[in-house]
Amino acid sequence: MPPIPGSGLAKGLAVTLRTMTRKSVTAQYPEAQPELPPRSRGVIALFDENCTVCMLCARECPDWCIYIDSHKETVPAAAPGGRERSRNVLDRFAIDFALCMYCGICIEVCPFDALFWSPEFEYAETDIRELTHERDRLREWMWTVPAPPALDPGAEEPKEIAAARKTAEKLAAAQRKEGEHQGQDRDEGQSRDQGPGPAPGQEAGE
Repeated sequence: MPPIPGSGLAKGLAVTLRTMTRKSVTAQYPEAQPELPPRSRGVIALFDENCTVCMLCARECPDWCIYIDSHKETVPAAAPGGRERSRNVLDRFAIDFALCMYCGICIEVCPFDALFWSPEFEYAETDIRELTHERDRLREWMWTVPAPPALDPGAEEPKEIAAARKTAEKLAAAQRKEGEHQGQDRDEGQSRDQGPGPAPGQEAGE
């Protein structure tokens, strides 16, 4: 059956009439901030404590907008007779958001959960060179990363939370141990200053 002449025009006018009767809503930005979905791609944040300088993110980036510099550091043996090992130490981690196309490949390929999406999007600059965020600024974006969705009761603890807790526990243990050593040194110094006590059966002053 051939189409009725003018049916397309009638459908278009019907859509127009329906739209004209609806009340328009204007978001008063920036006074009213938009409610963004939790998986919004705003800016990439760096949790540098998890970065092992494996270079996967820089190699997989299609825009080559990730710049990483590092050096090797020798770690002494953990036990007597053990072998020294070397590890990579992160010196620079920068992302040029003037080149980034927000594909998220770097976040997906990171095997150590060092990169995260943040919904923040207000980082426009008048100078394009300021769009290259260095390590410190990328670390600051971590405070804007939303919490992950709730896990099942039997699920494992997130890696980043476990790593942060272990780091805090090691730091607390080191501080506690240092405090004990200082207390022992202070007690030994006081005992040396007082000198030896009187012999058994001998009164002081004899």
